[in-house]
Amino acid sequence: MKRYGSFIGLAIGVLAIFGAYIVEGGSVRALLLLPPIVIVFGGTFATAIIGSGWERFVRCFEYLKVAAFPPPYDSSVLVDKLVRYSIRARKEGLLSLENEVRTIDQPQLRRWMQLAIDGTDPESIRTIAETELMHMSERHAANAGLFTKMGGYAPTMGIIGTVMGLIMTLASAGEDPTALIHNMASAFIATLWGIFSANILWLPVSDRLKLCHLEEKQFLEILLEGVLAIQQGEVSNVLKAKLLSSLPGNRAE
Repeated sequence: MKRYGSFIGLAIGVLAIFGAYIVEGGSVRALLLLPPIVIVFGGTFATAIIGSGWERFVRCFEYLKVAAFPPPYDSSVLVDKLVRYSIRARKEGLLSLENEVRTIDQPQLRRWMQLAIDGTDPESIRTIAETELMHMSERHAANAGLFTKMGGYAPTMGIIGTVMGLIMTLASAGEDPTALIHNMASAFIATLWGIFSANILWLPVSDRLKLCHLEEKQFLEILLEGVLAIQQGEVSNVLKAKLLSSLPGNRAE
């Protein structure tokens, strides 16, 4: 359920907004006018490229995938692994973990454990790890910021589309009434798509990416404390209690 929470929220939002519109007798076909959609989405993408650069923009689809399918961070499994390393290190020494460390899939754990095995002092390991976390936070903030900016651009693009539609309406005043009605509809639909895309898509994606960042950061902080405790030869039961107390479900909020 957690993995598909974004899709459930999106579906509820779409159904609530457009469902109410249809119940009131509206036509979905009337909303799917190509010109306002092109103005809103094309303008939003263009401003995102101008503000953030082409390289970051083309990766936004990767960020959308992360927001839709966030990577799982099973901290309880991590704690069990660290406790197992702790027991072995106390019995056989840190060097006994060297071969196993090389096979670890988690890159930060592999790097930090290797530093500990190589005899790097704890303060240096903490400094290196905190520097990595700082740069990771900056990258993640920039990625989420792209969607925050798009959430700000989209309503403005909708207003531009509305103004253009009204200009066309005034320019064709006195002509075919059908054309007037079409231009008026196109004008206000642009505003609709701008506000809708900002508040149902771009801004929620930004919030989702920020939440993913917090989960990853917490996971890595637990990992760092575990590595330092193993290096210092901390008793496995104490290590387990300390790490478990860091998990959200085990500490007072």
